[in-house]
Amino acid sequence: MKNKYLYRAHISETKFREILRYFCADQPASKTAQMSGVSRNSINALYYKLRLRMVQLSVLNTPELGELEVDESYFGAKRVRGKRGRGAAGKTPVFGILKREGKVYVNIVKNCTKAQLLPIIQGKVLEGSTIYSDGWKAYDGLILNGYDHYRVYHSHDEFVRGKAHVNGIESFWSFTKRRLAKFNGLTDTMFHLHLKEGEFRWNYRTSMYQILLKECRENPL
Repeated sequence: MKNKYLYRAHISETKFREILRYFCADQPASKTAQMSGVSRNSINALYYKLRLRMVQLSVLNTPELGELEVDESYFGAKRVRGKRGRGAAGKTPVFGILKREGKVYVNIVKNCTKAQLLPIIQGKVLEGSTIYSDGWKAYDGLILNGYDHYRVYHSHDEFVRGKAHVNGIESFWSFTKRRLAKFNGLTDTMFHLHLKEGEFRWNYRTSMYQILLKECRENPL
């Protein structure tokens, strides 16, 4: 069956658009299979391809200039009793950069040291930008690298000081963690795909269907 959105398709273009709408509405694969009449295995395969495509589109994002927030968060197992602070056992560290009134970019990192985070910042944020962060020591020296840098110190119960805050990126963390909680545990590969899916959904929440449909039309899955 010929389908301009899919190679070697076994579903019609109309059915593909229906499934894509369910995907963009964040319907689980089981419910999409039930509503569309397409097998669960086929839906899983299509969802997987769509998530891979969103990761590919994320790489195309260009460096930003403006006001941006940076922050780290930890995903995965609950904190172990007696283990406190960043990098608690069993968690995956993730670094995020959010442009105010713009897009968010996130990636899994080995750890939250300056050596890990600074190259990401330099690759995604143009010199001359203003960066807002918390007091984490990995952000020391941003001014020396060409950025205006303002902090809030959560350890001192300071969360907003004028324009200095990281409320935007923290809202994204909350959004993504609520969404991931539905999946009750993910492999490393699937965690990365769902993390980047959360990024894509946040960035294109009002136009996700149109963007993916156009992308699949121009570059079939």
